Amino acid sequence: MPAEAAAKPARQTRNAEATRARILETARVEFVTHGLNGARVDRIADQSGVNKNLIYHYFGSKDDLYLEVLEGIYAGLRARQEDESLRDLPPVEAMRRLVANTFDHFVATPDLIRLMSIENIHYAANLKRSTGVKPLYRGLLDTISTILRRGQAEGLFRSEVDPADLYLSISGLAYFFLSNQHTLSWLLDRDLVGTKRVATRRQHVVTMVLSYLTHISPDEAEGATPEVLKRERRR
Repeated sequence: MPAEAAAKPARQTRNAEATRARILETARVEFVTHGLNGARVDRIADQSGVNKNLIYHYFGSKDDLYLEVLEGIYAGLRARQEDESLRDLPPVEAMRRLVANTFDHFVATPDLIRLMSIENIHYAANLKRSTGVKPLYRGLLDTISTILRRGQAEGLFRSEVDPADLYLSISGLAYFFLSNQHTLSWLLDRDLVGTKRVATRRQHVVTMVLSYLTHISPDEAEGATPEVLKRERRR
């Protein structure tokens, strides 16, 4: 009997974790589909097969549930970027992988695109309540700074590159294409959602970032001789 009694809390803990995970997954779909204002806790409860009161017991409120979904989405992006493991790679390869990993996660997680858009509509009011997301991005900027410094020390990257501006460009090149792919596909008469087109865009984004980092700046190019410019283009 004592052994059975000892095992019961472990089973209850596992069941509670599984229930929370099911609620979060259902809530993610609900928020992506209907936005924060349009989402309904009743629907989340019904589709996850739990009592509505249990959702409030676990998460407190709809806004807190939304925030936990949002935090999970951002944590997934940071995990996929794998930036800490890139710090010891050669600078160009490290930057190439960081850009590619960021693009790949945006492609693999369309919910991230939708929820980022929803949160910006709300001026990041919910994200600002998070205590866990911002520290994740401090680590990312540290990694970008490390890779930049190493590349600059080796004469591979241009000087005076702001890590935050660089990440804005990396994120923007991936995000805008994916967040607007349906409208742009129609406007430009291109199948931007096709697998081959996404792969082409991925390579374009990587090339854009690396070309910026490995070529001379406009200030340096102004007044440079044609021989210097040709040499820099061949790098």
